[in-house]
Amino acid sequence: MDLSTILGIGAAFGLMLMAILQGGPLSLFINVPSIMIVFGGTAGNALVHYPFGDIFDAINVAKKAFLHKEKPINDMIILLMDFANKARKEGILALQGAMEEVEDEFLIKAMQMAVDGQEPATLKKMLTTEIEYVQQRHDKGAEIFTSIAAYAPAMGMVGTLIGLVQMLQTMDDPSSIGPAMAVALLTTFYGAVIANVVCNPMAGKLKNRSKSEVLMKTLIIEGMQSILSGENPRIMEQKLHAFIAPKLRESTFNR
Repeated sequence: MDLSTILGIGAAFGLMLMAILQGGPLSLFINVPSIMIVFGGTAGNALVHYPFGDIFDAINVAKKAFLHKEKPINDMIILLMDFANKARKEGILALQGAMEEVEDEFLIKAMQMAVDGQEPATLKKMLTTEIEYVQQRHDKGAEIFTSIAAYAPAMGMVGTLIGLVQMLQTMDDPSSIGPAMAVALLTTFYGAVIANVVCNPMAGKLKNRSKSEVLMKTLIIEGMQSILSGENPRIMEQKLHAFIAPKLRESTFNR
């Protein structure tokens, strides 16, 4: 679980809820016509813009914002260095047994390619292609959430106009002014919450997650290339340390 995502969304909604309850019951902010306009209109716009498949893919990608636990990149460097030393002493086929201890699917695939005798350049080309498609899927998911963040406030404005029209047409009936004004204001509120509390932060999280994942996969490619080439472990470690900040670098030769 990604604790920062859970805490962030929980804090945003929790503090808003506390503020609402300070001024009256929560039921004041529940309005069915406003929900229909904003949520229904936003969903409809998203389906016009994107096919069903892309919407479902975006939902699956969004799960990473909550469920993915990022592995420290320095741990991956240490693991790759262990594999480099093992391959140097016992041969590249020794990685076959080490794959049982690995959880990262991309690393397992890279190790399997190395064991199967792929050339370093071929390994890099094939795995780089996979990274590009992973990045495209992540970018599409973030783009969908960004689009929803644009549609929701727009539908809120539509709801505001509907409420104002209803209010102006019934000015002679004071009892109808309140419900119409509620539609006008709550649609704007719902749209702003969807955009600024959910979708824009989610899109930002997915973009950052994508960058981190691409960096990790690129590191794996660089490490496996060095192992296949039989590179000196010290030189390999220096190459991999270029991926992280100097203060985070831990040499495996000092352990």
